[in-house]
Amino acid sequence: MLYPIAVLALILLFGTRTPGMPVAASGWLVMAWGDPAAALWGRRFGRRPIPWNARKTIEGSLACAVASAAAVFVILVWTGFAPRGAAMLALPTGAFAAFVESLPWRIDDNLSVPLLTALFLRGLLELDGSILREAAPDLRDAFLLGALVNLVLAALARRSGNVDRSGMIAGFLVGLATFTFAGWRGYLVLVVFFVLGSGATRAGLARKQRLGIAQSKRGARSARHALANCGAGAYLAVLMAGSGMPELYALAYVCAYAAAAFDTVSSEIGQAYGGRPVLITTLKPVPAGTDGAVSIVGTAAGAIAALLVGCAAWGGGLIGAPALGVVVIAGLAGSTADSILGATLEARGIMDNEAVNFSNTLIGALAGLASALLPGVAP
Repeated sequence: MLYPIAVLALILLFGTRTPGMPVAASGWLVMAWGDPAAALWGRRFGRRPIPWNARKTIEGSLACAVASAAAVFVILVWTGFAPRGAAMLALPTGAFAAFVESLPWRIDDNLSVPLLTALFLRGLLELDGSILREAAPDLRDAFLLGALVNLVLAALARRSGNVDRSGMIAGFLVGLATFTFAGWRGYLVLVVFFVLGSGATRAGLARKQRLGIAQSKRGARSARHALANCGAGAYLAVLMAGSGMPELYALAYVCAYAAAAFDTVSSEIGQAYGGRPVLITTLKPVPAGTDGAVSIVGTAAGAIAALLVGCAAWGGGLIGAPALGVVVIAGLAGSTADSILGATLEARGIMDNEAVNFSNTLIGALAGLASALLPGVAP
């Protein structure tokens, strides 16, 4: 049932003309080749489980990566790309497809794998090799400095109990990618989000624990949390550094983190101080902590958090003042989508919390990209 829906979505989202046609076709072939390869090879030869998903194997994921890369390479060459360029696009796309297929999300691979892989490839097509070559010395210096900064901050976050061991490792990698490609301005946005989210998680902790809705491990974030909330931002940081439209992707980057901050803060503050919330789909009162529940206090706190993320980006020169309103609206859009998905798909076990959180940041980023079409909005 979901297979034809995924194909239709690929056509509608990415179109049938270059560069959309090879992107849509690549997403379809990844679904047709990569996902079955992972299942068949994993069942027959799988021995070692993936650390973040015991139901998947390393052997199956490698098969998915190889089959997906081969599928993308064939499509790109067939549609006119030079073999060398096609290979440079196909290899990371295949690896990304395998990573998405391995995630422990409760969402059908026939939707998540082709759509996210196609979106990933569409972003890669925006990269300009000449820009990256020219920026290589600066990127190298930023990488070295970012490694030092993130080692220190990751250790401090682990010591303070804000992250567990897996969260420390994932946070280091996300922070390193962000510092390398988005510079200190982009990194400042990431730090502001982390501080706001950690602070909101600890707020009213006693009440949350009493109600049984507090985050596990006293709010310590794991790798799953880091990737769900920061994965889209890390990728957008790469596009900021290597595309011909850095201002556009900078706005999308800020909007992704504004959506993450809006959702995290509104949820945590709402649970602590928002009283009895209502379900977003019915507006009927529900217990605090219910998936899809919203409150006035929580929503107001989330809007302030999104604005603070935007102000950090504006203060660092990443976006202009006219874009601050867009950042808050994009944060609201992502958080609202998060609540709707929580009340529907997550409540029915179709999606898990991490998949919903990733959708939140992705929708926030897309809202930022769409805002560029509006008059008077300057990134």
